[in-house]
This record gives sequence, C-alpha cells and structure tokens, in this order.
Amino acid sequence: MPTSLNFELTLVLLLAAIVAVPLFRRFGMVAVLAYLATGVLLGPDGIGVVSDPDRILGAAEIGVVMLLFVIGLELSPARLALMRRPVFGAGGAQVFVSALLLAGALLLYGIHWKGALVAGLGLALSSTAVGLQLLSERKQLGSDYGKLAFAVLLFQDLIAIPLLAVVPLLGGVKNQTLTWTAVGQALGALALVYFGGRLLMHRALRVVARTQAPEVFTATSLLAVLGSAWIMQQAGLSPGLGAFIAGVLLADSEYRHEVESQVAPFKGLLLGLFFIAVGMGIDLDRIAGEPVLVAGGVAVLLAVKFGVLYGIGRIARLVPSHALMLGGTLWLGGEFAFVVFHEALRVDLVSTDNHDRLVAIVGLSMALMPLLLLALDARVRRHEAQHAPAPAHAHDIPPGAQLQPQVLVAGVGRFGQIVVRLLAAQRIPYVALESSPEQVEDVRRSGGRIFYGDPTRSDLLRAAGAEHVRVFVVCTDDPDSNLRAVRLIRRLYPQAKILARARNRQHAWRLMDLGVEPYRELLGSSLEVGERVLRELGMPADIAAEHVGWFREHDEALLREQYLVYDDDAAVTQSARQARTDLLRLFDADEDRSAAAQPPAAPEPPPPGGTG
Repeated sequence: MPTSLNFELTLVLLLAAIVAVPLFRRFGMVAVLAYLATGVLLGPDGIGVVSDPDRILGAAEIGVVMLLFVIGLELSPARLALMRRPVFGAGGAQVFVSALLLAGALLLYGIHWKGALVAGLGLALSSTAVGLQLLSERKQLGSDYGKLAFAVLLFQDLIAIPLLAVVPLLGGVKNQTLTWTAVGQALGALALVYFGGRLLMHRALRVVARTQAPEVFTATSLLAVLGSAWIMQQAGLSPGLGAFIAGVLLADSEYRHEVESQVAPFKGLLLGLFFIAVGMGIDLDRIAGEPVLVAGGVAVLLAVKFGVLYGIGRIARLVPSHALMLGGTLWLGGEFAFVVFHEALRVDLVSTDNHDRLVAIVGLSMALMPLLLLALDARVRRHEAQHAPAPAHAHDIPPGAQLQPQVLVAGVGRFGQIVVRLLAAQRIPYVALESSPEQVEDVRRSGGRIFYGDPTRSDLLRAAGAEHVRVFVVCTDDPDSNLRAVRLIRRLYPQAKILARARNRQHAWRLMDLGVEPYRELLGSSLEVGERVLRELGMPADIAAEHVGWFREHDEALLREQYLVYDDDAAVTQSARQARTDLLRLFDADEDRSAAAQPPAAPEPPPPGGTG
C-alpha cells in the first residue's frame, strides 16, 4: 500500500540518520557504510522490515540525480581549464589503467567483456567524499599529494558522467536495440538540455529571486534538476547526465551557492535512501557462502589501485612517503561504484550474483579504510623521520587552482563594495554574498565575485566554502540581519575573525557583546570631512591631522568605556558629558602649548605718514 511504503521510507530514513550514521562516524567510518548497514539490517535478509527493496530503489534514484547536479555545480569550465594537466593527465591515467587491469581480472573470472569493462571502470572510481574528508581532517589538501589526489578525484567525477551515459548504450548494443534513431534522439536531448538551459535557467532564477520567496526558489531549482533529468531519460540516456549538464550551466552563475544550498538537503536524504536500498538488495547468504571470493576481490581491488596510484605519484615526482599517502587515500572503492553497478544490472550487463559480489567488495574496501590508513600512517611517519621532503615541482597544480576563499563578505552594498574591491586589487581570494538580486547583477557586471544568497543561513555559508574562511566581514545594512549573521557565524565558526559594520554606537555595543570588532559605517568619512573643515579654516594640515587622530582615539576609548554601562542610560549620558569636558581640556592644553612655543611677535611698523 502507498501509505505503508511512505511509513517504511520515513522509518528507514530516521533510523539511518539518528542511529546508524552517528554510530559509524564515532568509529571513524563513513556515512555510506551506515546507510548500507541499515539497508542490510532492514532488508529481506535482515529483520525484514522492507520485503521489496525495488520499490524504494526506484524512488531513491532521484538522490543520484541530485548528486550529479551538485558535482556539476563544482566544475566550471574555467576551473577545469586551470587544472587540465593534473586532472586529465594523472586522473586519466589512474582511471583507465586501473579500469583495464580490473576489467582484465573480471574477464578471467568469466564476466562478459562489456560487463567487465563497465564494472572495471566502476571499481576504478574512489570515494570523493571520503577522500576529501580524510585530506581535510589531516590538513593535507594543500600538500603536493593532496593537490594531486584532488585532481584525480575531479577527473573521476568527470568520467562518471559519460560512463553512466554509455552504460545504457552498451546494454542496447547487447540487446541489438541501438539504432540511428536512438542516437539522434540522444543527441537532440543533449542539445535541448544544454542550449535550452543556457537560455532559460539564468533568466528564470533571476525572476524568481526578485520575488524574495524562498519556497519558489527551491521549487525552481528542483525543476531545473529534475526537468533536465527527465528530458535525458525520455531519450534513453541516464537522467543523471541531464542533471550534471544543468549543474555545469549554473557553475559560473551568481545563483550557484543559493541553488546548491536548496538542493543539498534533498540530495543528502535521497542519496542516503539510495544506499539503504542498495544495502537491502545485498544477498547475505551468497556472500556468507563465498567469503574467499569476496576477500580475494577486495585484495585485488586494493592492490591494483594502490599500485597504479603509487606509480602515478612517483612519475609526478612525489617523494615515496607522499606517493604512499596518495595511494592510501584513494585505493578504496567509491560510492559512485554502487550507482554504476546498479545501472549495469538494470541493462543486464552484469548478473544479479555478480552485482551483489561487486557491491560487497566495494563496501568492504570502504569499511577497512580507517584501519588501513592507521597502518599506513605509522609506515609514513617512520619513513619521513629518515628522509627530508623534496621541494615542490613545476608539475604541481597551479596555486590558483586550489585557492579557497580566505575572506567572506556578507552584504555588498555601498559599504561592502569598497571591501571587495580592495581584496580584488590585492588578489586575495574571497567570496561575497548579497541577498538583493539587483545588487548582485550590478556588481557582477563590473566583474565582482559575488553570489546571490542570504548570509544568515547556515547551509548557504557552507555551500560558499565558509569552513576555509579566515576572516568574515559582515557589511549588511540592516542591523537585525547583521546581528543574525554574526551570531550564526560565531556559533558555526567560533575561531574565525569577524569584522562587522555598525550603524551606530548602540549597534556597535551589541556586536561587541558577541566578541566582534565593530566598524561604524560613517566614522571614517566624517572624520575626513572634519579634518578638511579645519584646514579650510586655516589650521595647518599636520595639526589638523593630529587633532583628528586624537579625537578618533578619544572616541574609540569612550565607546569601550560606555560599552560597560550601555544598558544604563544615565551612566551613558554622564560618561558622554565627562568625555566632552576631557576632550575640550585636551585641545585647550594643546593650544596653550602651541602658543607658548611661538616666538614673540615683531613690533608693527608705524603707519605711513606718521610723525615717527
């Protein structure tokens, strides 16, 4: 019954998210394994909560579509061009050499060459999520092997897309259903998604953003993803390919981070459901009856990928210890392999038995990852204690390719624009967020790096790369939204430096309550005008500058003094009166000192025509 299915889906998702994922994370394992284990537990070979996993799998395939869309958002053409040598060189070598060796082993095992080729390519892919998480936790993303690992993972993300497109075509060839009409339909669907998307998606998002209705923006984002996927599916291609193209078309858009933050929750839930459904489909009886075969498959997978990656690292002139770490970071199987195996099973390129064996091999390789990495870490530490690291080489990825934003500017109005222009002039990588679509368009036309989105939302901050940011500059005009953004940033990133625009003294005091350094928006320009007035009235320029400097120091000290009592109006008023008196005394004393330092005035000459 549909109602029963809805309850099953809800229970499965809640159980996976609340129990399984935190438990597996506690033991250093990845969320994918938690979802697979949950599926095994609740599936037909477990306690039998779900007896027909195919029903769940059909709905959960949307999660794969969402994953490919998010991958597309990360791969702008400009970024690929900057990294083309390590991506297509090292990444291409790893995938194709590993795939050929693994496909050869599967051929020897007796799988048809088409199924062996597709399965070999699936096994050659590593887990992007796990690999990047490991590098980030070890703070090695900026190292030479970390950069090379990122390039390899980037190529794997790219090759996964045409791989999914080829799988149905290979199945069609096998069943003798591939015709020129089908090819024409596929090419027409590709052209429709690409050119139609370029013409419509940006315009539609711009119109919807102006409505300031978040639910409509979410619906538009989902329509772009699912609509592109549906068009490709109708042409007989993988729906994920359409979602990927839609993501690439939006990768350079000002709405990229907003769209990603809207789609990410659906992607995470549906992709988790997909892996749960995959786990439900694992035949435990067959795996338990073939432990030697499965263990041998895991050993072959790890040995082949580690050997290929180590060789690529040495060719790229990494020191041996770093080449070992490159292999140890990426030798596991990846979550995308499950997607590839499922597609191959759907078009009868692999049998059900072999599908279950391949899924078990990849799952076990991911489960063993924490233990293998610990052993490899010990080996690398011993090696590095004996050998000094080699200097960097010119073949490494260009520094600009991996520059993460060091500064996040929230609000790019008349105040924030000055900040981002200064950062751009200094070539400091930054990301700017602005909730006004009109302001975003204006800044983008002048070449600014700005994205549409509300900086008071945690998902949008994460999508914009806030975890890499060293300094947050909150320049939003509205004091309430300004404070909300500061509170959110302080809670999510407590160690980051926050500088915030303050409209007035009261706003500045509330920012100081949050441990933020406030900058009153008109103080600097007002002091500049005041200095110019003093000069126009005849005061020497150096004296005027000195007096303005004294005034600024005195006012900053008064701000800090009043901060201690700002909730007491009488105390604030008394402090202001005392400060005014002290300031007058300061300037009077300076005038007295200046007068005492002046030489005596010369006697005036007698008036003309005087008696003398």
